[in-house]
Amino acid sequence: HAQSARKRFSFEEMFVLQVARAQERATNSTQDAFPILDSETRVKEFLGTIPFPPTGAQSRAITEICASFTATHPMARLLEGDVGAGKTLVAAAASYAVVRSRPPARKSGTLQVAYMAPTEILAQQHFQSFIEYFKHLPISIALITGSGAWKFPSKTNREKATPISRAQLLKWVKNGEIAMLIGTHALIQKKVEFQHLALCIVDEQHRFGTAQRRALAQKGDASPHFLSMTATPIPRTLALTMWGDLDLSVLDELPPGRAKITTHVVDTKDRARAYEALHAELLKGRQAYVICPRIDEPDPAKWNAVQAKSAKSEAVRLQKDVFTEYEVGLLHGGMKPGEKDAVMAKFTKGDIHLLVATSVVEVGVNVPNATAIMIEGAERFGLAQLHQLRGRVQRSSHPPVCFLIAEKAGAHGMKRLRALEKSSDGFALAEVDLETRGAGDLLGKKQWGISDIGMEALQNMKLISAARQEAQELVKTDLSLHAYPALVSRVEILASELHTE
Repeated sequence: HAQSARKRFSFEEMFVLQVARAQERATNSTQDAFPILDSETRVKEFLGTIPFPPTGAQSRAITEICASFTATHPMARLLEGDVGAGKTLVAAAASYAVVRSRPPARKSGTLQVAYMAPTEILAQQHFQSFIEYFKHLPISIALITGSGAWKFPSKTNREKATPISRAQLLKWVKNGEIAMLIGTHALIQKKVEFQHLALCIVDEQHRFGTAQRRALAQKGDASPHFLSMTATPIPRTLALTMWGDLDLSVLDELPPGRAKITTHVVDTKDRARAYEALHAELLKGRQAYVICPRIDEPDPAKWNAVQAKSAKSEAVRLQKDVFTEYEVGLLHGGMKPGEKDAVMAKFTKGDIHLLVATSVVEVGVNVPNATAIMIEGAERFGLAQLHQLRGRVQRSSHPPVCFLIAEKAGAHGMKRLRALEKSSDGFALAEVDLETRGAGDLLGKKQWGISDIGMEALQNMKLISAARQEAQELVKTDLSLHAYPALVSRVEILASELHTE
């Protein structure tokens, strides 16, 4: 009886989740989107302008996006790719198809693309990437962040971007002169209005809430297609449940030419060996990261304080005692956005040789010259997070190296670290993480408002598929669930508790 009751509760939690997702999907399919005509031909044109062929996985994802563009309702798609799998190329191909399309009943002008990134540094990186991809086209690309606005090409120099006033940029976006607008949260301010917004791309979508994504999607005169991207490999069961309102495209292979990473699990007694390897990389003119689990030193007055290395004191010690001839920088989540951006800009330029940081660098930081990373207290991080962190040094053809310093790892913790030593497949590691730590640890249970039974159920593909099928059948016959007031109130409670960002 206890077992079947547990099964019943598991199913119920998954069913309520899937009903919420099915409603969102059904609502999306009632909205009108801009038709993106002839997108496959356009994409072929674009791929002919880049110096390397796409991988099989990139081609597959682009084909899936083009198929969605032909539908009369907006695409809602999650593109998940392992570290360095080339999501930006897929986003660029989709963007090209859009900006080469005319608005309905118009002989001039183009449809517009909005690209939202979680940080200024990332937004600037994407702006530069898009300039490289599209500089041969007669279209305008712009960047808007908290610190200002830029437009490419400049009137005086067709090869360069130029700073412009925010008011001028907003005017050009509103009248359709800017075809692509890249930015941070600044994109969703009320003042930013588009003429024909046809595609929204959100990078690292779990960093944005559903409400923020919706705010971006309501900025045009039709519902734009929506492409959400994440570099965090998500186990399929979780993707189907938590992002069940989005179609899924997966990039599961890396472009050729990326050097394979070597990972070593190192005991604290052998820390000097890791320092030597970092020194060797710096000597070649490369850069490195040291990641710490904490920002500040633990409070000795607190008996249960996490005893782990802190970024602040480690940056001071490494500069003073270990890497004296190099510039050591510090980056952590407690810093103001402007301070973080200033540090990252110095690191990107090469003025900082060794960056001591917390896991704040986990996502999207792209410094190809950084080839070594050392992670202190590695057993305190999840496998998916460790995989993300070591991805920071897999950005070029130089062979990268990663050292995992195990401080207090038991047999269970060591098993997880050894899995990372053996495998560089983010999807396989995400599955191992789900098995060994459970969904609660992987997702942050407090954030999700799901019980322990629900968290267990997230590992049961059969149960999730059954709940999904039942939810879709129900929503198909009764979208607003008039006949089921108790279920409506459960879905509403879940929506207020569940934060998938």
